[in-house]
Amino acid sequence: MPEREPVALLADKGYDADAIRADLAQRKIKAVIPGRSNRRVKIEYDRALYKQRNRIERMFGHLKINRAIATRYDQLANSFLGMVHLATARYWLKFVHAA
Repeated sequence: MPEREPVALLADKGYDADAIRADLAQRKIKAVIPGRSNRRVKIEYDRALYKQRNRIERMFGHLKINRAIATRYDQLANSFLGMVHLATARYWLKFVHAA
């Protein structure tokens, strides 16, 4: 379980459901989910915060270059997290070396 409650949930249109939004509202978590195109009532969301989701998606795209992360070979969460740390350090080193 996380050490503290999340402030917001960044998700794509696939998570635009009234049940998910109600659950998030009950738990006092801000839903940053754009509404689907077929929604009758347009739902407002924080567009600036939603743009941060793109950064997260690109980071995971870069990390999935490592086969062990993309296929999730590790059975234990600690092993998987260790692999994510190694892949992140490897990705970070490319930028440090280039600078």
